[in-house]
Amino acid sequence: MNKSGGDGEEDSTDVAAGAPPAFDVDFDPLDPDQVKVHYNLAGWSIDQRAELAETLAELGVPHMWEGEELIVPEAIESDVDALFDRLEAEIGPFPVPLLEGDESTEFGLDEWPFRDIETLKEALVDAEIPHAWQGRTLLVAHDAENVVDDLLDAIEAGEVASLDEDAEAPDGALHDLYIAADRLARDVTHAPARNTVFALVPQLSPVVPPFGLAVGAWRVIVERAHVLLAHFEAAADAELVTAAADELRTACRPYV
Repeated sequence: MNKSGGDGEEDSTDVAAGAPPAFDVDFDPLDPDQVKVHYNLAGWSIDQRAELAETLAELGVPHMWEGEELIVPEAIESDVDALFDRLEAEIGPFPVPLLEGDESTEFGLDEWPFRDIETLKEALVDAEIPHAWQGRTLLVAHDAENVVDDLLDAIEAGEVASLDEDAEAPDGALHDLYIAADRLARDVTHAPARNTVFALVPQLSPVVPPFGLAVGAWRVIVERAHVLLAHFEAAADAELVTAAADELRTACRPYV
């Protein structure tokens, strides 16, 4: 997602009405004097766009669409930024778009199998490399050319495996993490909780969440679990372990 300021140029509209008090602003998309903010959503999946549209409607956010851009009045920019941050955790990560006019390098991938293309798409998003697709031609930011070259070579060599569609997180992983983190946040010497961290965390993949949990949210949880494990392995001070356990507990709490 890329954001830019607007100058109030005339646009075609699809405006949400009935804004609640938090978004109680006058928004006339045809007013050339109204300052607008543009969010470029190029590369978002259909499901991600549908989730965003549903959220905008539920919250009554004044907005309009112009192609792949979401446009909102500048007055609610900070609120919409916060909304995108929340969605990033729930349904992200989001691709970084290559904007029109940016210097780019093309890679023709007509002969690549579908599975490798999907692996490449995931890798580009995870690495936050600005890019765009034109059919099976990949365009990337010019300064990322060498990085993408190496990535393509690694995928072709089988060194970057596609995500196993049948892969699953360990049974009860989210619940067990939360219980362990809760106990350790209260008492860093709690042996069963410590043993859970040592046994469970190495099994977790940030891209294989439990059923029903978004990858973005699971990625944050796994990262915090690894921080907690690293503190134990480094025999860190109790205060650091307590803080890491509390952060893991906080990340898990909305989903248990």
